[in-house]
Amino acid sequence: MNSWIRGLALAALVVAAAPVAAQQTVKIATIAPDGSGWMKELRAAAAEVQTQTQGRVTVKFFPGGVMGSDTVVLRKIRLGQLQGGALTGSEIDSVCRDSPIYSLPFLFNSQDEVDAVRKIVDPMLADCFQKNGQRLLGIAGGGFAYLMSTHELRTRDDLRSSKVWVPANDRIGDQAFRNGGITPIPLPLSDVFTSLQTGLVDTVGNTPSGAVILQWHGKIKFVVDLPLTYIPAYILVDQKAMAKMTPADQAAMQRAFSGAMNRIDAANRRENVQALNAMKQGGTKVVTPPPAEAARWREIGITTANQLEQKGTFTPGLLATIRRTLAAKRGGK
Repeated sequence: MNSWIRGLALAALVVAAAPVAAQQTVKIATIAPDGSGWMKELRAAAAEVQTQTQGRVTVKFFPGGVMGSDTVVLRKIRLGQLQGGALTGSEIDSVCRDSPIYSLPFLFNSQDEVDAVRKIVDPMLADCFQKNGQRLLGIAGGGFAYLMSTHELRTRDDLRSSKVWVPANDRIGDQAFRNGGITPIPLPLSDVFTSLQTGLVDTVGNTPSGAVILQWHGKIKFVVDLPLTYIPAYILVDQKAMAKMTPADQAAMQRAFSGAMNRIDAANRRENVQALNAMKQGGTKVVTPPPAEAARWREIGITTANQLEQKGTFTPGLLATIRRTLAAKRGGK
């Protein structure tokens, strides 16, 4: 009897000493408006996390840019006021310097090329974020961005006389436009809608679906039919927040949001076509630049990539890896 009692007491002590997973709320900021397809998928991922963790992890979103610019969001993550954010590569290159590399101008000719490169480079970017204290939960391709304007753009001279927006801290976009003889106006993504209304900027670069989601399309009258750059979005959560979860709960978080970003990626491919058609029906005109003009801009893209590589902007060898992958995909051409 005494041994049985001692056994019960020992079992009780083991249970008492076992760690109990505390409930945790993960706060994530995004520019995506509430009610958009992006937010529907992200909220579905949050519901999946809550179910899979039996309520131990709750994800709360702050959509529509209510938490401020990317700089403010990153500062709030460092301070622990937020735990994560959904941001573009140029917005988070202070965390991982390689994050904007997919957006080099005219790097890709097709979505198939993007897919081939991402199979190799996505894991490398995840490692980069991990080394700098952030967990990459997923990447969603926004698609190819085009120059869009309130006035017609056919030549570089037309662009030089325009008020061209470039995302704040976007080293790639800034370098490319300056190589083309244009001094762009840097602004946070959250300020562009108001700036189009006031006339502070009159020319922007975005995907068709991005322009519609962010409600820029009401001011856009012309789209240049020349894919400028590829725009991905990253969803990150601070490693300190992830470390508070059990390994199983971390896996549930990764699985749910990786799946959501993959679904967003697939949806964006369809929605960009639909959005451009909707813009055309609303009166937006698609302008095809002369072949010589398009060739000049592609040459500027090559020059920009070489300059950034020489400056050590990216991890050594990364751009070479991408070029080898593209050469193989293109059959060595």
